[in-house]
Amino acid sequence: MTSALPQRIDPVRTALVLIEFQNDFTSEGGALHDAVKGVMAGNDMLAKTRDLVARARAAGVSILHAPIQFAPGYGEITARPYGILAGVVDGKAFVKGEWGAEICEALTPQPGDIVIEGKRGLDTFASTNLDFILRSKRIETIALAGFLTNCCVESTMRSGYEKGFEVLTLTDAVAATSEAEHDAAIAYDYPMFSRPMTSAEFAGLLPGAA
Repeated sequence: MTSALPQRIDPVRTALVLIEFQNDFTSEGGALHDAVKGVMAGNDMLAKTRDLVARARAAGVSILHAPIQFAPGYGEITARPYGILAGVVDGKAFVKGEWGAEICEALTPQPGDIVIEGKRGLDTFASTNLDFILRSKRIETIALAGFLTNCCVESTMRSGYEKGFEVLTLTDAVAATSEAEHDAAIAYDYPMFSRPMTSAEFAGLLPGAA
């Protein structure tokens, strides 16, 4: 299944949603960094995302940061988590107020950026003010980047698609815990619910691009 790229995007109607670019994923010493650093290095994910964010911001695209954070003790979720959230709790990741939960230095929010509040699970729409902000700003297109390719990014992609947004997934600005999971999600799932493209292809859709 393939999905043709749009000819151009309207930056006023577009948001770049950066999912969980936090130290626990992105940085040496982060609780979950060792699990994702292979895929990150393989596609130079962080540098490509940083460069694209700067270009998109300059073009007038809304930049939205979507960190996940929990109070110490993880009281916001079940006492017996399983699956991916069990890994978060076991790794003591994304604790509010700690270094690991901070947005990484390469993508520090700038004036005019928006930090989405309330993310506690996988789908960025589920427990946050994301939908309200997008609709208030009359956003029609969302471009997704971040962690994990086959988890929070994919969950957000599916919800965005069903909510009627045009969803673009940036295939070299996402990372998973293995190449196999990363590649499978992009090959089989992303084309069903989004228009997959590289960060360079997205940049080429911005006004003023050659």
